[in-house]
Amino acid sequence: MIKLLNFVPVQLSCFLVLGIITGNYFFVEMEYLTAMLITAVVVFSITYILVKQKYFTKNTISILGFMVLFLIGFSSINFRNIKNKNNHYTQYLTEFSEALLVQLKVEEVLKPSAYYTKYEVQLNSINKTNYTGKLLLQIKKDSEAVNLNIDDVIFAKAKLKSINKPLNPFEFNYKKYLASKSIVHQIVIDKEQFVKIDSTTSTLQGIAAKFRKKVNAALKINGFSGNELAVINALLLGQRQYISRDVLENYAEAGAIHILAVSGLHVGILMLFLTYLFKPFTFFKNGKTYVLIITVVTLWLYAVVAGLSPSVVRAVTMFSFLSVGIVLKKQTNVYNTLSISFFVLLLINPKYIFEVGFQMSYLAVFFIVWLQPKIAKLLRIKNWLLNKVWQLFTVSIAAQIGVLPISLYYFHQFPGLFFISNIVIVPFLGFILAFGVLVIILSLLNSLPQFIAKSYNVILLSLNNFVEWIALQESFIIRNISFSLSLLLLSYTIFILFFLYVETKKVKLLLISLSCVIIFQSVLFYEKYIIENSTEFVAFNKTKNTILAIRNANSAVVYSNLDSIKSQTYPLKPYLTEFQIDSIQHKNIPTFLPFNNEIILIVNERGIYNYTTLKPTIVMLRNSPKINLERLITHLNPKLIIADASNYKSFVKRWKATCIKKETPFYSTSQKGAFIKKMM
Repeated sequence: MIKLLNFVPVQLSCFLVLGIITGNYFFVEMEYLTAMLITAVVVFSITYILVKQKYFTKNTISILGFMVLFLIGFSSINFRNIKNKNNHYTQYLTEFSEALLVQLKVEEVLKPSAYYTKYEVQLNSINKTNYTGKLLLQIKKDSEAVNLNIDDVIFAKAKLKSINKPLNPFEFNYKKYLASKSIVHQIVIDKEQFVKIDSTTSTLQGIAAKFRKKVNAALKINGFSGNELAVINALLLGQRQYISRDVLENYAEAGAIHILAVSGLHVGILMLFLTYLFKPFTFFKNGKTYVLIITVVTLWLYAVVAGLSPSVVRAVTMFSFLSVGIVLKKQTNVYNTLSISFFVLLLINPKYIFEVGFQMSYLAVFFIVWLQPKIAKLLRIKNWLLNKVWQLFTVSIAAQIGVLPISLYYFHQFPGLFFISNIVIVPFLGFILAFGVLVIILSLLNSLPQFIAKSYNVILLSLNNFVEWIALQESFIIRNISFSLSLLLLSYTIFILFFLYVETKKVKLLLISLSCVIIFQSVLFYEKYIIENSTEFVAFNKTKNTILAIRNANSAVVYSNLDSIKSQTYPLKPYLTEFQIDSIQHKNIPTFLPFNNEIILIVNERGIYNYTTLKPTIVMLRNSPKINLERLITHLNPKLIIADASNYKSFVKRWKATCIKKETPFYSTSQKGAFIKKMM
């Protein structure tokens, strides 16, 4: 492990990553970036010549080289910034208040919501003027389904709207996620507002999408449907958008969600299969070269069929380098191979570094390569079968150690039975994939025997049922774990230092590791202290509903008009998780709600507010009460008027105008997000 930093690809990757992360926070215009890069290259070239002439030491060229790599990373992320794209629509259009005539080309079909089909589209023109840029396209669902495919081109008359920000505390920031993909606006239309036109151009993604559509049609004819068909799409074709939420949650809670994403595991199985399949050809003249070419080309063809998703691209890139080593029998260092694939991918797309899947993939592989052999040595088993089970178990343990902190940070849960699902599923995954490929080929040839189709359907059904059974073991799933960025970084520091101590037996490493444990505990105590000494009132934003909460330390009282509301319900779950709330009371919404030194009057649809016993300081309006707000303000003189998302938009607009007229502060959760008032 200590020697790891001596590998040149590792060093280059480190400085490239530092540059990308720095460039993500500091914007520099194109002309300055270009000047900086040219200057750096010239200085590096001159220094290299002077080093050859022995005017400088080799350390000088190394330092300059690392600086150039840092600058390349810094520049690569800035070059992708929409502010540096000359023909990007945001550079020319600042107001989108009017409907525009836009030409759009579909680039990706996204997972639909309950009310919309969603697409990632490329903007071709606005009002017949050429522009570039990506947009989120949402088409309202109705009785007649509208399905667009990749490479479809449409004309639409619509407004460009900003992506909605999160309106509740700690919920997933979809706006930020789309911004990382250079999408900052959306178009929301219905099927009458666009016209599909003929397109003569096709991309690789479009051709692959048509192939997948043909595969699905053939599979449906042969009796595949529902969750089983969705799992085939995920396992073999890299398309997870068809899987139901329940199935996805089952796989996540069973610790087997990686099975449903075409990634390193799937591509690795494919590479090993190709290696053994073509091994006899390596004995012929130039056979190794031909086998290498066929293997790499096949891997990339599979990547295209799977939609060239980031997980597939990074897996195929990594295993392409491994194929070179295996087929040519070179003594390749695994760390070098990982670093080179990591480096190449970030040069192609520096934004990969911010993707959760990218981070988890490389952490899992790194810990498997580094830690699994050490764990496996702890127990020697002579029985061949038991030894294979032990090896598979240690792979799962090493991978889980590698992704545990980052999983807690992003997903706030830990599947306690992950090793069972992996030990049972992974050994059969190669067979399931091979059987699936056979089923697809025979389906496309209209030659699939029914007994084979039924057998594979039973296998997929059994797989889903087994995963569901694991997921139902609720007592083994640890949920609602709050895990900060500080704890994430400290966790990896502790892991690495401790295992380095085990490897080297250097007491200094153990002492540093124990010091980090103490810091870890201190951060935990500090975060707990902050929570236990805070109290707040929250009016959540939930369409057509009212949800209020008063949190005192790590307990909360939730007031709602939803009879079936639970702690796992949106938008409560992320809030309760963040504050580690372990005591929850559910109550009906009262008329008066005291908080700190404030009295909150809640006016519902009956519109009654003329109370004489209490003088409210805050008035909250819910369920669109038909009141004269100007009269209410004159009578009660509140400090603040709050309107939640249970009210009609027209009412909220009128109330806001009244509050402006009366110079009374007004807060709409639909516009500003959840209202939060902390105890002073």
